Amino acid sequence: MNYKKIVVAGGGILGSQIAFQSAYCGFYVTILIRKEDSSEEVKNKLEKLSNTYKETIELMNPKGENNWARGISNIDSFDKKECLDKVDKAIDNITIETEQEKALENADLVIESITENFDIKASFYKQIAEYLPEKTVVVTNSSTLLPSKLAKYTGRPNKYLAMHFANSIWKNNIAEIMGHDDTDEQYFNEIIEFAKAINMIPLAAKEEKSGYILNSMLVPFLLSAMDLVANGISDPETIDKAWTLGTGAPKGPFQIIDTVGLETAKNIVLEYQKVPNVFDPLLKKMMLPYNFDGMLDILNKYISEGKVGKSSGEGFYKY
Repeated sequence: MNYKKIVVAGGGILGSQIAFQSAYCGFYVTILIRKEDSSEEVKNKLEKLSNTYKETIELMNPKGENNWARGISNIDSFDKKECLDKVDKAIDNITIETEQEKALENADLVIESITENFDIKASFYKQIAEYLPEKTVVVTNSSTLLPSKLAKYTGRPNKYLAMHFANSIWKNNIAEIMGHDDTDEQYFNEIIEFAKAINMIPLAAKEEKSGYILNSMLVPFLLSAMDLVANGISDPETIDKAWTLGTGAPKGPFQIIDTVGLETAKNIVLEYQKVPNVFDPLLKKMMLPYNFDGMLDILNKYISEGKVGKSSGEGFYKY
């Protein structure tokens, strides 16, 4: 793996985090966005990330694992000054660009992190295909869509696979890596190495599966929580208390939804709504199918009011 220039398509919550983490680890990064007027918003996200990294580094203590951020440094090699210097250099290593041809010039890797919508992703791949250098590997950060369904639109299915990150990647430093039948093993292995190079722990999925490993567990959890509200069983705050107090988890499902964003939650609901059999026959005897229409009504109401999650200052909670 000899990657130098990384292009992150999309400057949203995870897109900006992936870009900053890659730059922090010494790569030259271009964030490709659709509209020039989004540039300031992306810059603000990067500035907030810079402050978050610095605040996190100040709290990091090899003797206190609870304050540790594995994506920033290993315990054995932690040097506070060096880490703080890397944060300052990260901003200098990032460029924001709206022109696809210019952004993709000499790119070694493109990490697509745009809207979780099949048609939008497919259209994007067709647009950039003519500008991609022969060497460029393309990965998707999709949380639900299978790479095999999108591969043909890239024009390079053998160099296309999935690489999914968790939110707050400087702390939750995992990268789920999943190929498809046409993915060349060479590029799968290169992405494994790249993940390690940006301080991620690579988690290889041996077979293609919607939701990978993490979201195969997380999405049903979030859907079940939203279903409780959609059916009038309880409210978001009570459901979160039930989960956090009952399990000791730091966040409840609606706090998680606020973090990833209600638009993302809506897209996930729309994708899972297409699946004809959510439960196997045994489970269907025990419980009703998800109330997807009710979930969408709730999410659409919040979104229409501009309450799209933590990034906007309000979702199910105020921030």
